[in-house]
Amino acid sequence: MDWLLDLYHRHFDWRDLTLVMLSPLFMIAIAMEAWRFRKTGVFDLWDSFDSLNSGGSYLVTDLILLTVLVLPAMGWVYDHRLFTVDVTPLRFLGLFLFVEFLYYGFHRASHRIRWFWCAHVVHHGSEKMNFGTALRQSWFYPIAGNWLFYLPAVWLGFEPRWVLFALPLNLGYQFFVHTTWIDRLPAWFEFVFNTPSHHRAHHGRNPQYIDKNFGGMLIVFDRLFGSFVPEQEPVDYGLEHPYPTHNLFWLNAHEWRAMFRDMAAEKTWGLRLAHLWKPPEWRRHGNGFRP
Repeated sequence: MDWLLDLYHRHFDWRDLTLVMLSPLFMIAIAMEAWRFRKTGVFDLWDSFDSLNSGGSYLVTDLILLTVLVLPAMGWVYDHRLFTVDVTPLRFLGLFLFVEFLYYGFHRASHRIRWFWCAHVVHHGSEKMNFGTALRQSWFYPIAGNWLFYLPAVWLGFEPRWVLFALPLNLGYQFFVHTTWIDRLPAWFEFVFNTPSHHRAHHGRNPQYIDKNFGGMLIVFDRLFGSFVPEQEPVDYGLEHPYPTHNLFWLNAHEWRAMFRDMAAEKTWGLRLAHLWKPPEWRRHGNGFRP
């Protein structure tokens, strides 16, 4: 265990610590929004319960898996880095922008590759759009490999602790785009940044909104890579075919079960394995669960 403790001390888990430190702010925002929209249907008791349970249990499972899986992997990559980057304010800004780009790649892959969608689907399970929805995160992100997308920053020479500090700042911003409270922001801000309007469209199951607006803090990469769509018609939130359960385990595991069932239904190993990297809607033998 000494090597693990040494690794943890060298590459501290700033991500979960930062999110825990931000939690009181998140809870205050949720309470204010719930009070403001208490008679409008923006909040649902069971839906909010699922979101809070998902967020709390995610922090626990993520801390465990990050300690035993992600930090050792990042530590190994850092030990084989190309360069050593001494972080200054300007270089941290560069890292922050690079992490945003890597997040875009992770998020787009999480919608277009079924293996990653199996974890990400949890976040799209709510048919409400409020601050609580932001807390819906998957137990299985570390197992699915979401952290793999951030290894290029470590390989280039940024210590894992800096990468794990830049990422929750990005995620913390994203919490506040999960709302209907804010309509549109100034045009210049909407052009550069991810906003509540852009992210409402991302959570829509309207055909024109599916698999759009993947940015975290910025929307510029969506504009560059053709995945941007403006919010126009009213957004219908949730999965195209909802999975009706309040069971926390199945909220996290239902799409994994669906994928393995689809794999088992195929007659060749080539088709079975293709389910791992094909889009979520490819050759579904049961109900499809799409964003």
